[in-house]
Amino acid sequence: MASAATAPPPPASLRRIVAASLIGTTIEWYDFFLYGSAAALVFNKLFFPNSDPLVGTLLSFLTYAVGFAARPIGALVFGHFGDKLGRKKLLVLSLLMMGGATFAIGLLPTYDTVGLAAPVLLTVLRLVQGFALGGEWGGAVLLVSEHGDAKRRGFWASWPQTGAPAGQLLATGVLSLLTALISDSAFTSWGWRIPFLLSGVLVMVGLWIRLSVDESPVFKEALARAEARKATQGDVSEKTPLVAVLRHHWRDVLVAIGARMAENISYYVITAFILVYATTSAGVSKQTALNAVLIASAVHFAVIPAWGALSDRLGRRPVYLFGAAGVGLWMFPFFSLIDTGSFGNLLLAVTVGLVLHGAMYAPQAAFFSEMFATRMRYSGASIGAQFASVAAGAPAPLIATALLVDYDSSTPIALYVIAAALLTLIAVGVAKETRHRDLSHIAEDGAADEKSTAARTADARTA
Repeated sequence: MASAATAPPPPASLRRIVAASLIGTTIEWYDFFLYGSAAALVFNKLFFPNSDPLVGTLLSFLTYAVGFAARPIGALVFGHFGDKLGRKKLLVLSLLMMGGATFAIGLLPTYDTVGLAAPVLLTVLRLVQGFALGGEWGGAVLLVSEHGDAKRRGFWASWPQTGAPAGQLLATGVLSLLTALISDSAFTSWGWRIPFLLSGVLVMVGLWIRLSVDESPVFKEALARAEARKATQGDVSEKTPLVAVLRHHWRDVLVAIGARMAENISYYVITAFILVYATTSAGVSKQTALNAVLIASAVHFAVIPAWGALSDRLGRRPVYLFGAAGVGLWMFPFFSLIDTGSFGNLLLAVTVGLVLHGAMYAPQAAFFSEMFATRMRYSGASIGAQFASVAAGAPAPLIATALLVDYDSSTPIALYVIAAALLTLIAVGVAKETRHRDLSHIAEDGAADEKSTAARTADARTA
């Protein structure tokens, strides 16, 4: 019989927890993607005006990549304290840091006003954004994963994942509306600031909702067990979560890093670099490219919970492997469709790409959560996810733009994404299926206890 601490919450309570995680991650990703879109559209002119247009874009994407470099540091710090103090406190802090940095970007002076200080300040605030986001993802998905049960964990845990396309949708929607309502010169002069300043309002809403939810019951139970051990065995000092992860779960960390390669690289090529490629190589207008990403992001948002639910029926690995293979196979048709310059073909290319990406992104939350023991789960999931971002998402727009500059062709970019897909297929292919694991009964060595193993065996026989 499940303990009171681990019994699934009432549906209304679970929906509130999912809503809190979703709204928070939407705001965080809105802030993060807003920067990426602005880097592709205007930051090259505002902060690097003395460079060739493509070189200026390259430099603005370099500041974009700096945010990814801070994400592993955020994962280490937030993961450590999230495993020590709880998920909720750290999620509130990450939201405040991300929103504050984004609001400050909207107030920054440009290169014409303060010279080199402008890109320096921009880079510092981008570092704060990356640090906060490094701690956000792990806490948000764990809060949902640890409140539900194994039967529908893939579905419920996929909802915080929809915060990425929702944030992309919101950021792209605001930018698209502004570019439609005001002239290019007005947007470059002052209009670009409006979406960043809006972040302040969004953070207040997200903060109010996040403060209303309870701490994870699985974490509270694990903390109570640790306190009981201290009381009966004396002052037994616990291992630092990072040390415990690297000792007992290093294979799982490597699997998580490999699993994110195709997912991360393909996403930033499809949503961020596409704004550069479509406008410079395919002759598509900025408004047309934004509209295509906007519509495709709405479809992406809708399919993620469906992929998550499918992972509850088929397993995390089959769905993930399908997405990785699909993204790799889609890359050459993807660029061929964009090269036609047709809005319909552009929309088809981005939409199919994001649907296939969703097959990796949806089960990822439950998959990574199920790999690690409770008192090191925040650290393990965050480290695996965010360290991959440094090698994958951070340089993806930068590498894609550099390849376009050097070769003036989409072929090297397609091969780059295909190579990432192969790495992901290998990593997920060697991983163990985690679908039936009980999160409160995963031992430090990464294996489930006898009760959980017996339950998985019984479920397999029933299936």
